[in-house]
Amino acid sequence: MNVLVINSGSSSIKYQLINMETEASLCSGLVERIGEPVGKLTHKTHPDTDAEKKIALNEAFADHVAGMKRVVDLITDSTDGVIKDKSEIYAIGHRVLLGGEKITKSIKIDEWAKDVIREYFPLGPLHNPANLAGIEVAEELFPGVPSVGVFDTEFHQTMPQKAFLYPLPYSMYEDLQVRRYGFHGTSHRYVTKQAAKFLGKPVDELNIITCHLGNGCSMCAIKNGKCVDTTMGLTPLEGLMMGTRCGDIDPAIVPFVMEKTGISAAEMDTVMNKQSGLKGICGMNDMRDIHAARLEGNEKAQLAFDMMSYRIKKYVGAFMAVVGEVDAVVFTAGIGENDEHMRAAVCQDMEHLGLFIDLEENNTRRGVARSISKGGKVDILIIPTNEELEIAQATVEVLKG
Repeated sequence: MNVLVINSGSSSIKYQLINMETEASLCSGLVERIGEPVGKLTHKTHPDTDAEKKIALNEAFADHVAGMKRVVDLITDSTDGVIKDKSEIYAIGHRVLLGGEKITKSIKIDEWAKDVIREYFPLGPLHNPANLAGIEVAEELFPGVPSVGVFDTEFHQTMPQKAFLYPLPYSMYEDLQVRRYGFHGTSHRYVTKQAAKFLGKPVDELNIITCHLGNGCSMCAIKNGKCVDTTMGLTPLEGLMMGTRCGDIDPAIVPFVMEKTGISAAEMDTVMNKQSGLKGICGMNDMRDIHAARLEGNEKAQLAFDMMSYRIKKYVGAFMAVVGEVDAVVFTAGIGENDEHMRAAVCQDMEHLGLFIDLEENNTRRGVARSISKGGKVDILIIPTNEELEIAQATVEVLKG
């Protein structure tokens, strides 16, 4: 049984074909610069194995349909393909950002589901339209093959009202559905299950804090296997300092800056989402570049690093207060899995809260789930995330009822 996972962006398509009997990735890839004069397609067969083969193409993709047609060609290629025909694809799982309170779990896509995704375009303007485009491309290219939407917000539906409501007039929640939704849910759910396996505990007895740290960052407080709080809010802007997003700021800054500079609401939104965070402080949002600059004595790069690690540390303490007895703090995603400097900075001077980091193990890269703690009451884990596999598993669960 093969499941194709699609994560469609405004000008990109990330995809992976997974054999669900073995849970092995048959191929994966990324179509970029859709609609531009020259696009790019990077395709890997049997990724992360000795049989891995990489194909890179530079050609124009007029739209998402053209890009996906090229992907199908590669998947079924007579020489390098991994299946003989697209009819071997059992189902398609789609990453979707937001379904609000109308879609609270993974769902087989129908016209009603697509209407709900459209309804939430205003809250997810960068993601929901692109996600819907991916769904419609799949419907065109794979007629009769069921599509399932797996929503970033699903895992956070267990938050109590005291956690997801904002202290604004209650009518704003009733009339406008202004509330905390949370995102990166597929990643937080996947690493929660993996942490339970690693620690040998039932998921419903697991108390952990998960740190999904990449260009976008979020944290989740998980009690008895369920999300009770998370850092992202109505949109993916709230919470931690990120690559280009500001995270938590005083909301009065927004009208103050708009009044003083004369910029519009849309321009202010762009500043907060695309020109802030690490990039806003030091001009860089790739942590590898920031570390190189720190080594050269770049003070703003050091400041950006210190600000980000401080805010993560602060949320670890806050979520410990929420969860109570914590089994582990889990690091995942690009920075969480690969940046030993960030993990060390977050865990530094946290011994009073039961966090003792083994710096030698922390500085070693292994690419597998492991502990980097050195005794202490609270384990420190690195768990590689696999959102595509989580989406594929959810897709099969929905279709099998």
